[in-house]
Amino acid sequence: MDSLSKLLNQLYKDGLVKVYLTPKSGLFLAISCITAIAVVGSVFEITSGEPNFGMQTTYIILALSIPLTVLSFFAAVRDAKANMK
Repeated sequence: MDSLSKLLNQLYKDGLVKVYLTPKSGLFLAISCITAIAVVGSVFEITSGEPNFGMQTTYIILALSIPLTVLSFFAAVRDAKANMK
């Protein structure tokens, strides 16, 4: 175990670090990460000039991924804040 892991474990045991991640907020956060990757990939594909899935499909993926990334991230934060009480 590296020194950063040891430090974080000790802070958690001492009560200085609280973890409010629930399965629900974790799922929302995972969705947000995956869709953010899709956004970056779509932008990269569009700027390359010849997307693998075609322009229309890539634009659709981009258009759906941007709001889904934002909404799922805020849902994860809202759920984590609700569990802080």
